[in-house]
Amino acid sequence: MNIDWLILCDAAQVTGNKLYVLGGGWDIITVAGLPTIHRGAVAVAVRVPWHETNQRHTLELEVVHDDGGSLVKVNGEFQVGQPPNALPGQDQRMQFAANLDLQLQHAGGYAMIARIDGDESVRMPFRVVQAAPA
Repeated sequence: MNIDWLILCDAAQVTGNKLYVLGGGWDIITVAGLPTIHRGAVAVAVRVPWHETNQRHTLELEVVHDDGGSLVKVNGEFQVGQPPNALPGQDQRMQFAANLDLQLQHAGGYAMIARIDGDESVRMPFRVVQAAPA
C-alpha cells in the first residue's frame, strides 16, 4: 500500500471523494513570535491494492520536532471496498484530510509522518521560522 500524496496546507476537506485544499504545498511556517498555535492541515491519499481492499487498515499521522518530540497524533481506521464498476485488479484510492492546531514551542525542523498499518510510509519535512522584527 502506498501514499499517493501528502500535502501540508492551510485547510483541507474530502467531500464526495474529492479533495479540497486551501493554501497547499507549504514547507515553511513563518510566525511572529514563539510559542504560538498555528492552524494548518494535512491531506493524504492512500493507494489500496485490489488484494488489500475489504480489509481494515490503520492510518496514523504524527507531527514531530527534530529533537524527537511529538506535537500531535491523529489515528484512524479505514476500509476500502471494491466498487461495482471497478475493473478486477484495479487499485482503489482513499483520501483523508485533518485540520490541526500545531502548538509550536520553538523554531526549527519538524516533520509530518504518515504510517499505514504501523509502517512509516512518508516523512514530509517542514521548518518553523520566526519573522524578523518590523
